[in-house]
Amino acid sequence: MYTAAVQTFFRELFVEIRTVSLTLFKIMIPVILVVKLLEEVGGVELLGLLLGPLMGLLGLPESMGLVWAATMASNIYAGMLVFFTQPQPEALTVAQVTVLAGLMLMAHGLPIEARIAQKAGVRLGATLLVRIGGGLLFGWLLYLVYGQGGWLQQPNELIWRPEAVDTSLSGWLLMQAKSLLMVQLVIVLLLTALKILRLLGIERLMFWLLQPLLRLLGIGRQATTITIVGVTLGLSFGGGLLIKEAQAGHLTKRDIFASMAFLGLCHSLIEDTLLVMLLGAHLSGILWARLVFALLVIALMTRWMDRRSEAFHQRFLVYR
Repeated sequence: MYTAAVQTFFRELFVEIRTVSLTLFKIMIPVILVVKLLEEVGGVELLGLLLGPLMGLLGLPESMGLVWAATMASNIYAGMLVFFTQPQPEALTVAQVTVLAGLMLMAHGLPIEARIAQKAGVRLGATLLVRIGGGLLFGWLLYLVYGQGGWLQQPNELIWRPEAVDTSLSGWLLMQAKSLLMVQLVIVLLLTALKILRLLGIERLMFWLLQPLLRLLGIGRQATTITIVGVTLGLSFGGGLLIKEAQAGHLTKRDIFASMAFLGLCHSLIEDTLLVMLLGAHLSGILWARLVFALLVIALMTRWMDRRSEAFHQRFLVYR
């Protein structure tokens, strides 16, 4: 009996790993290729020019539009590289770098992450509105608070610069292969850990501890673990699990949208926060203010959703 139980455990685990991996890679690989093509034809530079005037509303130089454009099109690493190579007529303040970092945290890797949200059932327009609109609103609020309070107005000092990156096609292919391999490794470890936690009953304990917060956000029990994974490890992993649960019919439309919207504004709290700190961003904005902002926005959004009809949800938010 013990041997049969172990075999069943590993058989179910293998199926889950295969399902989540194939789902994510079918999304990620084509999008990575399309984004690379857009970069080669100057699409990112064009987006940067369009975003330039918006930067002034947030107290940033127009050149920071290219930084955010690279971040949105690719990832935070790409935005950081552009940031370090941008000539600055005058040093940015810590407040300005924190505002820029807020934009980068809210809206990055959109081609892949928005497609993951779409696969889970959230409409593309709704995702982009939450991510880009939320980023601009968050950055503007940080700009007002820091400006009115006279906080973090000292010049920003860089304590780290990235090493030179191989920009050749072979270098790019090697980097993407390493990234996908790392994604596969994390999926294996993550799903194994989650299955063990579920068997030990720790998943139920986590829900009990987080119940007041999840009730505030309007996120149901079935999406608890997925949301925690996304907040700590990143939207791609949380979104991959969400797709699996949504396709199995285990989640309501409300849970799908609320969870994906929250993860859009607040995910990968550890890695992403540490990354933008290397730019000089202050923890008050990129962690604490970001958490409070995401909690308030999603709490208000779910209550607003409750007042809308089912037809409205299907037309504008979720089509599952």
